[in-house]
Amino acid sequence: MSHSQSHGGGAPSAWVARWLAALPPGARVLDLACGSGRHALLAASLGHRVLAVDRDADALAELAARAGAESVATQRVDLEQGAWTLPPAAFDAVIVANYLFRPRFALVCGLLAPGGRLVYETFGLGNEAYGRPSNPDFLLREGELIDRARAAGLTIAAYESGYVAAPKPAIVQRVCAARPAAGSDKLALFASDLS
Repeated sequence: MSHSQSHGGGAPSAWVARWLAALPPGARVLDLACGSGRHALLAASLGHRVLAVDRDADALAELAARAGAESVATQRVDLEQGAWTLPPAAFDAVIVANYLFRPRFALVCGLLAPGGRLVYETFGLGNEAYGRPSNPDFLLREGELIDRARAAGLTIAAYESGYVAAPKPAIVQRVCAARPAAGSDKLALFASDLS
């Protein structure tokens, strides 16, 4: 199973919050493998149009009840099996936190509209020293996240890799990468990204 023990709980990731705050109002945001929906709720609070997907129907029902039907749409999707039903090039941002399923990584990147951002944060090799996940199938190899984003044709805006002490000790990799804007081979950054 690729969901980690800390897949959906707790406060929003500071990494994800940073990049969500930089989106223009009304951006179309997908919280992929959303778990409890902490990032979907944050995106909605910032005025974005949010779709939260997960395979856990109970978690989605709880999220819908907390969020209200108008601020966060939910959809039950098995991201690892069956047909890929999410629309290509439909989102201004795709958020993925504490989730890894390598076979569909390119499909996830294909969900980005031109200029759209992938904001991804999950565990790396070495995390087994700190707890779960510890299965190497669910831990990124050094540099793997940035390599996969580049292979999908994305431009890297920011990348971090290594030990973090909070919210719990872990080894993580984080990337913010974007599909080049239509008619451009360069990443269009919003002014607030430069601070």
